[in-house]
Amino acid sequence: MVAGKFEVLRQEAEFVAINKPPGFHVHQPEYPRRRVPREITCLPVLREQLQAWLYPVHRIDVATEGVLVFALSKEAASGLCRQFQDGNVKKTYFALVRGWMPDEGIIDIPLELDSTNVPVESVTRYRTHSRVELPFAIGKRHATSRYSLVEAFPETGRYHQVRRHMARLSHPLVGDTMHGDSHHNKYFRAELGLGGLWLKAKSIEFQNPVSGKQVKIESPWNTRWLNMFMRTGLRPTDLAVSQLTEVQTS
Repeated sequence: MVAGKFEVLRQEAEFVAINKPPGFHVHQPEYPRRRVPREITCLPVLREQLQAWLYPVHRIDVATEGVLVFALSKEAASGLCRQFQDGNVKKTYFALVRGWMPDEGIIDIPLELDSTNVPVESVTRYRTHSRVELPFAIGKRHATSRYSLVEAFPETGRYHQVRRHMARLSHPLVGDTMHGDSHHNKYFRAELGLGGLWLKAKSIEFQNPVSGKQVKIESPWNTRWLNMFMRTGLRPTDLAVSQLTEVQTS
């Protein structure tokens, strides 16, 4: 985000996708007592930037960064919302988690709805890209600390699904102040200079609600993530080493 403007990843007649920075709300919370400043709310800022009326069709957490889609008409909003509700949208996240995760797996632990606290079906597939063991101790049980870079594919859309599912497996996300481990969070923030939640909405795939054409939108790795890869030794399997070298020499 530069000078109050979001990075537009893709715009068509029916929708626009931006690269949401961490710390931004998608829209104002429903409860008046939880109002947040307009300048950290995507909907009004982007409406002013594009000089267009926008319709929210999905959301990502305030602390999460990455691909965020808005519709540009009521018809497009209806079609996109239906795809989200029917589970026809493919969402891909990347997360830095505590511990060494298996190569791949499916998490199908029911999660409680935020509104009723009733457990409902929740499914997240994942695969691990890399693991690292760093030479520092968090607590007194181990002399070193282990971490994994995980690609997650939530097949349902529950509140904080990736964060809660990983925490239920005792592999909480680094930087997660609600479901995570404060000791690991503090080390990354204070000692490594790697603060914030390490969760990125990397890509999203859906059908254009008018043309029916398949659309895939991806958020590129930014300096924040490339710096974390360089500092920890973790990286996605398809990331070129030369990209990390560019960060190191810049």
